[in-house]
Amino acid sequence: MFLALLVCGLVVALVVIGLFVFGLRRRLIQRAGGTFDCSLRWDVPEEPDLSGKGWVYGVARYSGDEIAWFRVFSYAPRPRRFLERSAIVALERRMPEGEEELALLSDSVIQPCMYNGVRLELAMSEDARTGFMAWLEAAPPGQRVNVA
Repeated sequence: MFLALLVCGLVVALVVIGLFVFGLRRRLIQRAGGTFDCSLRWDVPEEPDLSGKGWVYGVARYSGDEIAWFRVFSYAPRPRRFLERSAIVALERRMPEGEEELALLSDSVIQPCMYNGVRLELAMSEDARTGFMAWLEAAPPGQRVNVA
C-alpha cells in the first residue's frame, strides 16, 4: 500500500513539475516582448486544405529582421523555425473554413505566405496580423518589401 501511494505521489509530482516547466518556458519566451500566438502550417499545397490537418500551435516573437517561432507543446528552449523578413512574401489573407475553424483559435485569420519558395500559412488574431503586416512593410531602406 505504501509503495502504491509513493508511486502515485511521484507521478503527480512529475506532472506538476512538467506543467510548471511549460509555464516557465512560455514566460521566458515572452520576457523579451514582441510575442503573439501564431499557429503555423508548413509546405501547404496551392489549393487550401480545409481539413485542419498540419496546423501546429505556437508562439512567434519578433527579433530584429526575423521572427522566431516556438512550438507551444515542447520543452525545447530554442525556436523551431526562424523566418527572415526579406524572404517572406505575404499573399492575400483568408478566413478559416471547414475543420480549420476547430483546429485554430477562435479569432484567427490565416495569412498565407511564400518563404524561400515554400508556401506556408500563419494563423493569428486580426490585431497580430496587422502588426505582422506593419513589421513586413517597415523593412529598412534598400530592402525589398514583399507585401501583396
